[in-house]
Amino acid sequence: MNFSIRAIGPNGVETLHVEAASHEEACRHLLARNLRPLSVKAADKPAWKKWVSGGTQASFDLQLFSQELLALLQAGLTLTEALDALCEKERRPAVSKILTALRARLGEGQRFATALASQAEVFPPLYCGLMRAAEGTSSLDHSLARYIEYRSRVDQVRRHVTQALIYPGILCGVGLLVSLFLLGYVVPSFSSVYQSSGREIPLASQLLLQWGRFVADNARVLGAISFSLLAAMIWMLRKSGTRKALTASLSGRLRQLPQIGERLQTFELARLYLALGTLLEGGLPVLAALELCDGLVSPVTQKALRQSAARIAEGQPASVAFDEAGLCTPVALRLMRVGERTGQLGDMLARAARFHDGEIERFIARFTRSFEPLLMAAIGVVIGGIVVLLYMPIFDLAGSFQ
Repeated sequence: MNFSIRAIGPNGVETLHVEAASHEEACRHLLARNLRPLSVKAADKPAWKKWVSGGTQASFDLQLFSQELLALLQAGLTLTEALDALCEKERRPAVSKILTALRARLGEGQRFATALASQAEVFPPLYCGLMRAAEGTSSLDHSLARYIEYRSRVDQVRRHVTQALIYPGILCGVGLLVSLFLLGYVVPSFSSVYQSSGREIPLASQLLLQWGRFVADNARVLGAISFSLLAAMIWMLRKSGTRKALTASLSGRLRQLPQIGERLQTFELARLYLALGTLLEGGLPVLAALELCDGLVSPVTQKALRQSAARIAEGQPASVAFDEAGLCTPVALRLMRVGERTGQLGDMLARAARFHDGEIERFIARFTRSFEPLLMAAIGVVIGGIVVLLYMPIFDLAGSFQ
């Protein structure tokens, strides 16, 4: 949900809008930016406004912005000149407003990371932290390149997952529509025909036809109920809090499944390794990087991540702290130990993320090859069963004529 926050920092009192799951998480985001909250209020937009406007964040492509800014910086422009050029070429009002506000804050003398943090609903904490580290090392172009690589890898894995779900989703959708058509139109039509025939029909067909008569007698009421449930479901899914609760619930149930739960845990850890490695390579210390990664993982992993951060603060090596908190795969543990010995912990974490990304992609390929035929068979059994039950009385009637 969105929070409207007034906070005090190095540049005085600021008003921010932060996207966070809870009041406590919003406060942690502020502390990560060296800001002290004065007031924190929930400021979610009504669902119908989000539906109409689509939201500012959805229209702002952070990866494209980073790519364009990097290209202009590498061409020799200063940061302010690059932002001026981006503002001049932008035609979308929502994006132009974001860039104009960013340029105005730089003109007031604010640092780039501070200007980014003032629009927390657009620029996530990880991005702001990476830019803050770049300011200390004067390597903004390198940090932008690291973030672009990070987003590209995350999007690549997501794209593989999405592509793997498209065909099963189409099968389920078509199967559901055909089943609803049979149960909502064909079965009621057959039930009226069989009812007037006066013949005795099998029990299974009787149950199906009773459903058909019920639908025929209450068509308007059932239609109104179905439409209301669909509208209520869409309205609830538009609320960020509901989406996060459903996602957390679904993730918790999937984690209990054999093989699937293990792969989901590996996917989450790979994302954590990639983000943490990107921040460490960008120049952030381990504890600051861990704090910025806190919002990227599930609540269960968040608890383990905070435990590991506490142990690292006590002086334990990161590999030991991660292993004791259950955040290390065997491959990642060995790579982290090598990174600690050579001083390249960030690079080793990125290597661990790439290794597990390849493992996840291979698992997705194997899973889809075996799951899709089973799904097609299950849909065929359901639709075929409905059709057979409808025609059983006709078969019985044909047998009596013989």
